[in-house]
Amino acid sequence: MKKIELEKTFESFADYNVLIIGDVMVDAYVWGKVERISPEAPVPIVSCVNRESRLGGAANVALNIKSMGANPILCSVIGNDEKGKEFLELLTEIQKEQFGIIASKHRRTTVKTRFISDNQHMIRVDEEDTHELADEIEFEFIDHIKNLIGKQEIHAVVFEDYDKGVITKKLIEEITAIANKKNIPVLVDPKKRHYSDYKNVTLFKPNFKEFVEGSNLNLEKGDIEGLFSEAKKFQKEMDINKLLITLSELGVFISNESTYEHIPAVVREIADVSGAGDTVISVATLCLAAGMEAKDIAAISNLAGGIVCEIPVVVPIEKKKLLEESIKLFAQA
Repeated sequence: MKKIELEKTFESFADYNVLIIGDVMVDAYVWGKVERISPEAPVPIVSCVNRESRLGGAANVALNIKSMGANPILCSVIGNDEKGKEFLELLTEIQKEQFGIIASKHRRTTVKTRFISDNQHMIRVDEEDTHELADEIEFEFIDHIKNLIGKQEIHAVVFEDYDKGVITKKLIEEITAIANKKNIPVLVDPKKRHYSDYKNVTLFKPNFKEFVEGSNLNLEKGDIEGLFSEAKKFQKEMDINKLLITLSELGVFISNESTYEHIPAVVREIADVSGAGDTVISVATLCLAAGMEAKDIAAISNLAGGIVCEIPVVVPIEKKKLLEESIKLFAQA
């Protein structure tokens, strides 16, 4: 890909509306110092220095989409509680309208609180409900998303599944059918509960562990030929156009059923892998919407995931930095 093509592609992201459906949460951080061990138990005492809350889960995908210059439309169900109000306040950072969010009295807003000292995670505390949406809320949520798709031009739909119950089989089937009818690409970042329900989608992005466990395989991560063999079977069975598998330190693998590419990881100083998958699916979505070839989608998404891993908290990718490094690594004269 030539430098000017990359630049034009990145510029084109501003034209895209991306509908993101999935589990959202508040990522809370407690920053502190550890200078002694508790006399009550053999655990460190964290002296709190600062607290911060950020958008998490599918909302982090929305953050990444926004950071890349596109327009995210986030759809989820939160709790009708104080943390839900905090989430909506945080959401105003990226979109003034909050029409994709429904508050329910039947569930809590998910909160993940991380305690950090000297850039090291000490412990994480999760507050959440993971049951699937009740029938009434499920119907309301699906109908709500259908209305959004009908009213706006949507260039891609992303299912960001964190297994917290917002995404249901019925939701997947109905929204995928509508998107396919309108020729809107559907991309999936799956989890175990609905792994086999994502059929007839454009791009499916599990990590290696999710792919092996979800497909019940006995496969070594470094066996790329074996991975391609199983990928072809899986894609044919599920009617998936592109399969993008993240391989952590071994990079990424992408298959369009007839051919595959293995993109090695770019060596970096890893501080925190949290949120890297969100970044990968976000960048892959925009690259696919822009008509990039599979190899380029994988390479640039892989690069983006590596960049955010250098930072010890969950942050969105910086468009300018990603473009600069993409030109440096991939662009032709």
